[in-house]
Amino acid sequence: MPSPATFPRLILASSSRYRKELLSRLHMPFEISVPDIDETPFTDEAPEQTALRLAKEKASFVASSNPGSLVIGSDQVATLDGEQIGKPGSHENALAQLKKMRGRKVVFHTALCLWNDLARTEADRLQVENVQTFVSFRELPDHELDAYLRIEQPYDCAGSAKNEGLGIAIIERIESTDPTALTGLPMIALCSMLRRAGVPFFQA
Repeated sequence: MPSPATFPRLILASSSRYRKELLSRLHMPFEISVPDIDETPFTDEAPEQTALRLAKEKASFVASSNPGSLVIGSDQVATLDGEQIGKPGSHENALAQLKKMRGRKVVFHTALCLWNDLARTEADRLQVENVQTFVSFRELPDHELDAYLRIEQPYDCAGSAKNEGLGIAIIERIESTDPTALTGLPMIALCSMLRRAGVPFFQA
C-alpha cells in the first residue's frame, strides 16, 4: 500500500455500505463524506442522464468542501421498459417490484464520477462513465419471491435483489463489462480513472 505521504486524499461521496466494501478491496486509505443532495429525477430525464447527473452532483458537493482531494461519486438507476425502478423501502413495494420483473430483463445504469480539481485539463478534472448491466430475472411464483424478501430484506436496493447475496437465486443471467457495477460501484472503471489521475496502486 502507498504511504500516506505519497497517496492523494481519496473520498467516497456515499453513505452506501456496499460501495464502502467495494472500495476497501483496493487497500487504499479513503474517507467517507455523505453528500446532501436531492436525488429526485427530473421530469422526462432519461435513466442514464439521471444516474450520470447524480454521480456528478454527489462528487461535486463533497469536492466543494474538500479542495485538493479525489472524490468518487456514484449513482445507480434501474429500469424496466425505460421506466425507473427505485429502492422499494418496504416489503410490499419490493414484492410488487419482483412480480413485475420476473421473467424479464432489467437494465441497471451505474454511473461513476471521479472529481479531481487539481487536474490540468477539464477531461482529467471530471471523469465520468455509465456502466450498464442487464439482469434477467427468473420466472418464480409469488410464494418464493415473498420468502426471499423475508430472508434477505433487500429494501434499500433498487430492484429488490442483492446479487452478492441470496438474490442471486432469483436471477437467471447477468450481462456486464464490470461485475461490480451491479453492486453499486464499477471497480474496473474506477481503477482506470484512478490510474489516469496518477494514483499509485502497487509500491514496494
